Order: sequence, then structure tokens, then C-alpha cells
Amino acid sequence: MFLMQVTLVVLLVAFAVFALVVQSERHTDAEAKRRSIAVAQTFAHSPGVLSALQARDPSRVLQPQTEAGRKSAGVDFVVVMDTNGIRYTHPLPDRIGKRFVGKIEPALQGRVYTESVHGPLGQEVQATVPIRNNRGTVVALVSAGLKVKNVTGLVERQIPFILTAGACALGAATAATVLVSRRLRRQTHSLAPNEMTRMYEHHDAVLHSVREGVLIVSGEGRLLLANDEAKRLLELSPEAEGQLVSRVSHLEPEIMSLLSSGREANDEVHLAGPRLLVVNQRSTGGAGPRGTVVTLRDSTELQAVSGRAEITGERLKLLYDAGLNIGTTLDVVQTADELARIAVPRFADFVTVDLADAVLHGEEPATTAKGMRRVAVCGIRDDQPLYEKDRLIDFLPSTPQARGYDTGRSELVADLSTATGWHLQDPERTEQIVDYGIHSLIAAPIQARGVVLGMVNFWRSTEHKPFDQEELSLAEELVARAAVSIDNARRYTREHALAVTLQRSLLPQGLPEHSALDVGYRYLPAQSGVSGDWFDVIPLPGSRVALVVGDVVGHGLHAAATMGRLRTAVHNFSTLDLPPDELLSHLDDLVGRIDQDEATTGDPAAVVGATCLYAIYDPTTLRCTMARAGHLAPAVADPDGNVTFPDLPPGPPLGLGGMPFQTAELDIAEGSQLALYTDGLIEDRTRDLDEGMELLRKALAGHPRRAPEESCRAVLGSLLPDHPTDDVALLIARTNALPPDRIAEWDVPPDPAAVASVRATATGKLDEWGLSELAFSTELVLSELVTNAVRYGCGPIHLRLIHDRTLTCEVTDGSSTSPHLRYAATTDEGGRGLFLVSQLTERWGTRYTPQGKVIWAEQALPEH
Repeated sequence: MFLMQVTLVVLLVAFAVFALVVQSERHTDAEAKRRSIAVAQTFAHSPGVLSALQARDPSRVLQPQTEAGRKSAGVDFVVVMDTNGIRYTHPLPDRIGKRFVGKIEPALQGRVYTESVHGPLGQEVQATVPIRNNRGTVVALVSAGLKVKNVTGLVERQIPFILTAGACALGAATAATVLVSRRLRRQTHSLAPNEMTRMYEHHDAVLHSVREGVLIVSGEGRLLLANDEAKRLLELSPEAEGQLVSRVSHLEPEIMSLLSSGREANDEVHLAGPRLLVVNQRSTGGAGPRGTVVTLRDSTELQAVSGRAEITGERLKLLYDAGLNIGTTLDVVQTADELARIAVPRFADFVTVDLADAVLHGEEPATTAKGMRRVAVCGIRDDQPLYEKDRLIDFLPSTPQARGYDTGRSELVADLSTATGWHLQDPERTEQIVDYGIHSLIAAPIQARGVVLGMVNFWRSTEHKPFDQEELSLAEELVARAAVSIDNARRYTREHALAVTLQRSLLPQGLPEHSALDVGYRYLPAQSGVSGDWFDVIPLPGSRVALVVGDVVGHGLHAAATMGRLRTAVHNFSTLDLPPDELLSHLDDLVGRIDQDEATTGDPAAVVGATCLYAIYDPTTLRCTMARAGHLAPAVADPDGNVTFPDLPPGPPLGLGGMPFQTAELDIAEGSQLALYTDGLIEDRTRDLDEGMELLRKALAGHPRRAPEESCRAVLGSLLPDHPTDDVALLIARTNALPPDRIAEWDVPPDPAAVASVRATATGKLDEWGLSELAFSTELVLSELVTNAVRYGCGPIHLRLIHDRTLTCEVTDGSSTSPHLRYAATTDEGGRGLFLVSQLTERWGTRYTPQGKVIWAEQALPEH
């Protein structure tokens, strides 16, 4: 009805606006023409127009007059033009002198002509009339007019009044409709007749077909309505509706009391004959007559199903928790303990885990259940009589554990008191177990990748009923989830042991004996596995010692193997007696070749990144020569306890190539301590590098007489956490000086005749040192080395004898030509000198210096 009224009012308003527009257009068009003609004719007959037209400049006289007339007449323009249509006047002065827009022929013939044109001012309605002289001849024309938008302005001003009137009419109709509709809604609850019919039909259909009982009880306790399901559940008679609840027959007292009380009830369970009903009761409140609505639901079968669902949910929750809490570490024993703890008391009263003893060492398990180690015991009580933890057990073939281990299938023993085969394992202990109250057992094999690793035993006591077949499946699922973690831990144990063994075999097993340094060292592998840190102490000729510390980036077997290759390479390069910068250059080339070889495998992890620090200490000069490749600078503690970090040229890490290494020489006082280390010592996520360096300085400072071993303990205690995340290699060496009386030096003239005097002088020094037994061999060695220097070398020639753990003979000359050992034929006159030197000495060799070369030979000291 309301929509019809709105439509009617809108149509009336639309028709009114249309009629107004048509009428207004007709009226305003005629009015515009009338006004334009009147203004044009009035101006054409105005006095002074003819005289102005005859003036020398008609526009100067007529323009002010036409503008004044236009404004007073209320038109938009008054234009005076000659008979050719050339304007004398115009509201826009720039249009004066231009041709008039419109027809002038009718006006030239003496008629009044009106038209609508698009002129300079826009769309215009204009009238053109002639101006005649006294003889009646047309001498000029006058045109007056209005713009179209000004003509239609009247209609636009009248439309708002029409729309306002229409809106008022619509509002009045709406108010009347609202008043009528409100009263109807109150009477019909806002329902239309068809909706009311449909509502009652739906009410009956739902009420009598729903599978839930519905009762409506009045405030006086009278049963007003009961649907079919309620009558079936409560066994109500057809006459029950309309009676007081207290008088309805076949009602249980509890349900009758609830219905009569009118109190609120939420899912209360009540018996109604053989049925278990869930009852809800709510007050009708202010929605209608005071009373209650009651719903009834049969939960007899649901109760049994919900019990099983609750048990299933608990088991799923147990498996979910097992997935989260078992296998948190790569430790076999810890994983077994996690399995035992997750199952007690949620599944079993006691749980024991037995693993093949070989599994604990990362090895493959045995094929029989002998040599089983009990690794986990957990229970609701601690006084249980089961085998204790760490016990080695040999299960008899008749036991469930042995059968399950052999077949790979779980064994269920519902009653232990009657299981004779189990009793044979240990009759006395099995009797104690039964007397303790443990009555049921599930023995489930821990099986992964087709191999049985051990057995898990689930025990139940008198607190729970015996295990059944469904619980056997649950035990198997629980053990299967743990088996993968245990096998992973076993494999990790084996691989980690292999890696640690490999790494330790590649590190120095002991330090060589020498007099130049007192050395202490520590190597600590990271908790996460093996790494590539290494150190070394290498004796060099002339009582010198090389100290090496390096670090290969990464962890695992690859890093350890690479470390071994680099350490071997350093040993090989050191036999050439190269200076530190040249040795690092050779090592850099080696790492570059390793990277090229391993990059072809396509494994980015195979590319090597390594750092190294190489230092040579000479106890005869107390000078240390160092070079580093991307490694941290060493710490130097002087005999006064002051600690500094020498400013060594940094050098790029090994393997980059193209960058030279630089050597630095330090004069180190006797009794100083050199500390060489890897980055794992000072770098940590919880502190900056500068902070770690400062901690190292404090740990070394103030203890000039402390032994290197004690310094190692102090440094590690000050800088390392309980569980370091990276490998740590630490090498601390205290410098010693070779006494001057153990060194003898002579300059040798470049004359073969000087060899005899050199031999005599050297023999005297050997007698002084108590090494007369070496005089003969030493004379032969010196004769050959000095003679070669005189004949094939160049000056200056220098001889030095060093009495240390060996007797070292060194001959220095300015030539860089190295002698070569060769085997002379029987007919050769020469070529046997170096062969004799190699036979009389333990070792000999050549090292190059910036001034030339040094040929040296070492002899073992006689035993006394």
C-alpha cells in the first residue's frame, strides 16, 4: 500500500512538472519575442538615432545609448547595424565593426523578424526591425534579444515549489500509512495472512516431527503442550495435555518435581524408565504467558558412544604428545627415557626400555635378545621389583621379550601369573613381580628400517585392568613413533663418534720436544659436532719452532677432513723451510685447487673457507716472524705481565687468491707468552669481538711466571660458556732463549785454504762442549759445506754451530744456488760430498734468506 501511494505521488509530481515545462516554454518564448520586438522598435523610433547614424563616428554616440537602453529594458543585447549587417554597437565592444549573426533580409524589406540563433553571447532569441528616415527608406537596423538560459529561468525557479509540494503530499500519505500499518502489526505481530498460515503449518510440522521432546508448562504447573516425541519418551497418554503436571500418570518423581518447580535446568540427566534423558528447562520470560519450556533428549546410546570417544581422544592425545616430546635430542638413552615417561601413567603403570648394547655405541644390534641393556625405567612407584636401570639382560627364548625381538611382532600377556615361559627367566624375581600386583605386559619391539633395536615393556598393576588387543595396537603405534628417533640417535652417535675419532686422529697426538718454547694447548670440540679448528707445533732446523693455528669454516666430516689436508700441507711446506708469507701463499693455492675440484660436484657446502696463522720463533735471536691469512692476531704477554695484540698485516682468508701475504717480525723477550687461538674462543652471540679480546687480555695479564698449561685453564675458564657452540683451539707458548755459550759463529774467508783452519776451530769448540765424539763427522760435514760455499757460492760466507738437542752446522753464503744430492759413479772424481753429509747426519737441507741461502745439517748428540 505504501509503495502504491509513493508511486502515485511521484507520477502526479512528474506530470505537474511536465505540464509546467510545456506551458512555461510556450509562454516564455512568446514573452521573449514580444519583449525583443518592443525594445528593438522603441530604440528604432527613438529621437536622435537618425542624427547619430549620420554622424562621423556612429558607434561613439550609439554605444552608450544602446547599453543604457539594454540595461533598463532587461534584455541581453541591443545591436545597431548598417544595411550590410555591420555592427555599430554590441555589449561586447570587440564585436563592433563585425557582421551581425542572423537574417537581415526581412528587416531590409521593412518587416519585423524574430529568430533563435547561436550568437556571440550563446543561444539567443532576437528580433530585428528596420530604422527608416523621413522618406521611409530603411537606413539601418536594430536587433534586440535575450539569451535562452535567461528565458527558461522561470521554469527552473518554479520546479522546486512543485517538488516541495509533492514531497509534502508524500510525507502526509506516508504518515497515514505508518499509523495504519503500526496498528495492523500490533494486531498480527507483523505477519501477513499467508505468513500466519505458513507459520502455523510449520509450527505443527516441526513440533511433531522433531526428534526431541518439547513440553510447555504454564505458570500454574499445567501441561499445555507435548509433542509426539515427548509423549513417546515419557509415555504420556493423549489426555495428558491440559492436566496439572502433578496429576499426569507414568511420570518419574524426579522429572515431575522438575516440571512443577519451574526452575532453570541445563543438560540435567534423569531416568525415565529404561531411558536416560537429558533435560533442559527455561522460563518463557516476558515473551508470552508466564511458564516454562522443556526439551527432552534421549542419550542412552550416546552415553556409551561418548565413553568410547573419550577413550579414543585420550589415546590420540597421547600419540600427539609422544610426537612432540619423544626425540627432542639425538641421544639414545634420553630418547628411551622420554618414551617411558610419556607412557606413565597415561597408558601403563610401569615402562622399561631395553636396547641392544651395541645400539648405545651406534653399532648394528645383535640378531638375538642377548646382551640387552636396560636404559630406562619409569613407573608410578619407585619400589617396583623390575630389573634396575643399566643392567645387562640375556632374555631366554621362552620370554615375550625374546619372541618379540626375534619375530619383530609385539607380544601381549594378559595374565602374568599364568605365563610359564616368562617365569623361567628369573623365577624368584617374577614371583616378586606378581606379588607386587603387576599382572599384565605388552612387549613391543623397537623396530626401524627393518632392524629391531630393542624392546619396550609396558606393565600394568592392580590399579588398572589388563591390556587388550586395542591397547596392543596403541602400544605398537607409540613405540613406532619412538623407534625412528632412537634409530636416528643411534646413527648420529655412530657418525659423531667416527667424526670425532677422525678429527682427533688428524690433530697432534703429542708435541715434539724442543728447547725454544714451553707449550700448553687445549682443543675443545663444539657441542653441535666436529669442526675444522687445528693447531700444530713443528720443529725447524736451527732450534727454531713453527707455531700454527687454523680454522676451516663449517662443521662435520667435510670440515674435519679438510682440516687434515691443510695440516698435512703445512707440515709438507714447513719441511721446505719457507718463510711464513710464502708458506701461506702455497697454502692459499692449495685451498683454491680444492675449491675448484669440489665445486664441480655442485655442492656449495663443499667449497672451503679457512683461516691460518703461521709463526716461526728463533731462540737464538729471540725473534718471531709471523704472517696470517684472515686469522685473528695473537696475544703477547711480556715478562712484566703486560699483554698486547701485535698489529700484523691482516691478509685475506685462504682460497681467495690474488692477494699477497705479508710478514711481520717481532722481537720477543725471553719468558714472554704467545697465545694463538681460533675465533671460537673470543666470539660469542652474547658479546662483541672487542669484549672477547679484552677478556683474553685480562686472563693473560699479570701472571708472567705462570706455566702455559695453567694459562690455558685460566683463559678457558674466563672466556668460554659451559656449552660452547664452536670449536676452540688454544696454543700458549712461553719463549726460551738458547744460551750464548751454546752458539759458535765464524766468518769464513772465500779461500779454499781457510777450510783447514775452520775445521780446527770447530773441533776445539766441540771439545769445549764435550762433543769430541762428533769431531770426525763434523770435520767432514764442515769440509764439504764450506768448500761448496767457497767454490760455488759467493761472499760473505758464515759458519754457525748450535749445541741444542742436536748439533746443527749452518753455512751461509750470498748465493741462491742450492746444491743437489746425487749418486756418483765409480769413475766420477767428485759428487760424493753431499752423499757423505746425508750419511753422517740425521738430516740436512737448505733454506733461503733475503741475503742468500743457509745449508744446514743436524747430528744427534751422543748418549751418556
